[in-house]
Amino acid sequence: MNFSEIINELGEDRENYFRAVAPPIVQTSNFAFKKVDDMMNALSDEGSSYLYSRGINPTVDILRKKLAALDEAEDCLVFNSGAAAIFAGILANVKAGDHIVSVKAPYTWAQRMFDVILPRFQVTTSYIEGGSLDNWKAATKENTSFYYLESPNSWDFAIQPIEEIAAIAKQKGIVTLIDNSYCTPLYQRPIPMGIDLSMQTATKYIGGHSDVLGGVLSGSSAMIKKIFDSEYLNIGSGIQPFNAWLLIRGLRTLPARIERITRSTAEVVAFMKQHPQVDTLLFPHDPGFPQYELAKKQMKGACGLFTFSLKNKGRQSIVKFCESLKHVLMAVSWGGHESLVIPKCAGMKASDFDDSNESHHYIRMYVGLEEPEYLINDLNQALASLD
Repeated sequence: MNFSEIINELGEDRENYFRAVAPPIVQTSNFAFKKVDDMMNALSDEGSSYLYSRGINPTVDILRKKLAALDEAEDCLVFNSGAAAIFAGILANVKAGDHIVSVKAPYTWAQRMFDVILPRFQVTTSYIEGGSLDNWKAATKENTSFYYLESPNSWDFAIQPIEEIAAIAKQKGIVTLIDNSYCTPLYQRPIPMGIDLSMQTATKYIGGHSDVLGGVLSGSSAMIKKIFDSEYLNIGSGIQPFNAWLLIRGLRTLPARIERITRSTAEVVAFMKQHPQVDTLLFPHDPGFPQYELAKKQMKGACGLFTFSLKNKGRQSIVKFCESLKHVLMAVSWGGHESLVIPKCAGMKASDFDDSNESHHYIRMYVGLEEPEYLINDLNQALASLD
């Protein structure tokens, strides 16, 4: 289905709501019935009818249809956050005594689940360099039930060969989940590659305005129903109608925003690569990126995130650079209208900074919707402060 049709038309039965161009926010917790049997059927299967907005809701349904189609999936669920989507997708597919194989250094709240929550139920996790198929094979055990991918990672942009990993998992009956937040479905679609569950943090590019949280899980109808009937309903972490409406609004401009961000990022990356104060630069679609060929094969584009380090080593230089920026904000996340930086060292105590650890020197930048010249001028003056 065409992007334009998905974004502007799919799921929007305008004749049912006064031919309004924008869908209504059905801000209700509850739905009424005229017949006992209809209520009985809804209670027996909350996914079959509108009963209670903890389960399904008309505004949320419009968003679900659009996001599933963008992923080329049969169905999807939308959660209050990306962390909630990851939690439900994993919890629905592991049991006590199982083993998980995950890429190393995954998203913070995925790792918290692997290291803190699941061990309470004797579920163990092995972390690997995910770029090698041999590593996945070697780490897989008899009780391995789940593979967790993150391609690209959101700091060093490590990439995994998605189709090949999915094929191994299917042979062994292992469920696969990938965090696709970096690319969005516009630049990478893991479901057609064989992945069972594709997750993205809708807080980022889908919302696009840094004013709403959301998380998406896309997959087969059977897999989504399995999660809906248990984890989704039980935890109560489904998105609220107003937030779903904001994400529908964000979807309207997603292709235009992604296109502009991609163009601007190329200009900013080119400037940073040639600057004498910049040491290393990591960006998946840069020819110097270690996995460039795999990135070009799997990813149609690379959006707005890149990571760099300074030639002036040390925490003091990182702090001075970040605090010298006048227009680029220092904050977590990405995908909104505003450009951002986050230094890796902000996530650790100053006493834990290891000058010999290259990753401790990382500064991640997100390029937003500002004019690239505006951003380059700000970066240039902040880099000049290091002379």
